Amino acid sequence: MDNNSSQGSGGFKGGLGSLFGGGGAPDYSNTELAGVPLTGMSSLSPYLNVDPRYLVQDTDEFILPTGANKTRGRFELAFFTIGGCCITGASFGTLNGLRMGLKETRDMAWSKPRNVQILNIVTRQGASWANTLGSVALLYSVFGVAIEKARGAEDDINTMAAGTLTGMLFKSTSGLRGVARGGLAGLALSGAYSLYNNWDKLTGSRMY
Repeated sequence: MDNNSSQGSGGFKGGLGSLFGGGGAPDYSNTELAGVPLTGMSSLSPYLNVDPRYLVQDTDEFILPTGANKTRGRFELAFFTIGGCCITGASFGTLNGLRMGLKETRDMAWSKPRNVQILNIVTRQGASWANTLGSVALLYSVFGVAIEKARGAEDDINTMAAGTLTGMLFKSTSGLRGVARGGLAGLALSGAYSLYNNWDKLTGSRMY
């Protein structure tokens, strides 16, 4: 009776194995499974006919067009730059407006007119600073993209040239002296930014 039941169960397992495309599940003994590591991906799995080492991805899984760079270009960074400058300007303008509002209304008692006046100052300062920094970021991005397309290269020369032209155009309504000051300010800021980006390369080359 026991032999028949064991044979029946074995036939049932074999039938299920053949039904799902296999010849039955292999029977591993405790001795065979004793040396199989529970962690790590170094050895062949006894349960899958796949070497787990091929499942480990050490490289990026992004599909890029032929010749494309893995870093974003100036056009892609322009949106982040403009938006970040607008948010930064609005935040700084809000704090500056709050400071100015509290200073200008310090002789007034806490009341609704004082709150409205402070709110108006905060709103004007926030919008003004956001507009200023957003305009500067827009000019810088436009000049950067145009210079990159004209030269066909992306390097620190584009950054410094775009910064200089942005400062000159932003102060173009202040006369020649204002244009010169704006250009020098843009050149200094863009030069400092380029120096910061290449600081590791400069210090590394000096060490060797």
